Formats: sequence, C-alpha cells, structure tokens
Amino acid sequence: MNDQRDQHDQTLTEWIQQAVERGATSVEEIHKEIADLPFEVLERNGLFERTAAEVRDVQDRSIGAVYDVIRGVNRRVGELASDLLESRSRT
Repeated sequence: MNDQRDQHDQTLTEWIQQAVERGATSVEEIHKEIADLPFEVLERNGLFERTAAEVRDVQDRSIGAVYDVIRGVNRRVGELASDLLESRSRT
C-alpha cells in the first residue's frame, strides 16, 4: 500500500512541477511578445533603432532571468515536496 501511495505522491509532485514549468514558459513567451511591441514600433519607424535593439536585449535577458528564478524555485519546491512525502512514508 505504501509503495502505491509513494508512487502516486511522486507522480503528483512531478505533474505539478511540469504544469508550473509549462505555465512559466507560456507566460514568459507572452511577456516577451508584449514587451517587444514598443521596440517593433520604434524600429519600424526608424526611430532609435540601435538604442531600441540594445534595450530590447537587456529587457529580454531580464525577463528571462525572472522566469529562470521561477523555474529554479519550482524545482526546489518539488525536491522539498518529494523529501517530505518520502519522510512521511517512512513513518
């Protein structure tokens, strides 16, 4: 019985982590697309092309860094959940 519960708990933990990962990736893509709109307008109109490209690069790296942190927290929470569930099954 414990083996089944342990497997179920592990599967549930993995499923939640994957859902958070996919959600973070989707939100990151949308975030970048929306944030990119002003730069597209500037470039299309020939305004501040070089500056816009530089700022876009910084912005993309900043957005990416935020979502990398979210993914890292998600992984760590998953590890903690697995550890807690494993210790629960030993008792």
